Parts: sequence; C-alpha cells; structure tokens
Amino acid sequence: MNDSRDQQWLQRAVDLAHDNVAQGGRPFGAVLVANGQVLVEAVNEIHLTGDPTAHAEMLAIRAAARQAGTRLNECVIYASGQPCPMCLAAMYLSGISRVVFAASNEVAEPFGLSTAKIYEQMTLPLTEQKLAVEYRQHPAMPLLYSAWRRGNNAQQS
Repeated sequence: MNDSRDQQWLQRAVDLAHDNVAQGGRPFGAVLVANGQVLVEAVNEIHLTGDPTAHAEMLAIRAAARQAGTRLNECVIYASGQPCPMCLAAMYLSGISRVVFAASNEVAEPFGLSTAKIYEQMTLPLTEQKLAVEYRQHPAMPLLYSAWRRGNNAQQS
C-alpha cells in the first residue's frame, strides 16, 4: 500500500480517537478501507453503550459486514491503538488483509490501556488461564455440524 495513503488513513483514525476523547470516550478510532476507499469509520463506544465489545475495530467490522458482506477480504483497518485479541480475532475471521496501528501496547501501558496481559493469557493452555475455560464434549455437536454443512452445501448449489 502507498505509505502516504497509509499515513493519511492512520491520521484519520487518530483524529477520530481524539474527537472521541473530547466526547468523553476512550482514545480509540478505526478506519476500514476497501479497494482504496474508506468504507467505514468508527470509534470506541463503550462509554455510550456499556458494551465491553464496542471497540472501534469491532464496530467498524460489524458496519462493513452489513454493507459488504461477511468476508472483508483485501480490506485494511487503520487503528489508533494496537488491536486487542478480540479485535484481532475478528479481523482474522472476517478476512481483513492488514491492520496498521498508531500506538503499541507498550505506549498504552502507562495509561492502563494495554491488552498485553490478555495476549499473554491466551498463549497459555486453557487449563492454565485465569478464566475458567472448560471443554465438555456433547454428542449432539458433530451431528449439528454435519447438518449445518449439508444445509450450507445445499444453499451454495
């Protein structure tokens, strides 16, 4: 991608974050670009909604998926901060091809805005994570997955 365009869209994400702070929100903004055009802009809305998943990147992905469909292949997200694990996972799941961010977890740490500890937890085996994550095998699930695949294949025919 063109470095000057990257810088332009990254600056826009930072500007959105700045405006969000002025409105009482957190310093996070995101710009989702598709085919060289801004598709969606979003800011962190936790302060408005009380929804802990209302991160700028998540809101941008949700809005873009409503416009362009669930696969956002070849799209780029420009974010004011390093994406948290939730946002990064959503980028993988939606097919985002690249993310560019302006502040790392190291920059965010002194302000209580780093998600590095969550990344660390997620590298541990499930049984060693702070969050109790339990696998309880259920016999209906392979059947349910099979039914989904049959229905999904029939829809694509």
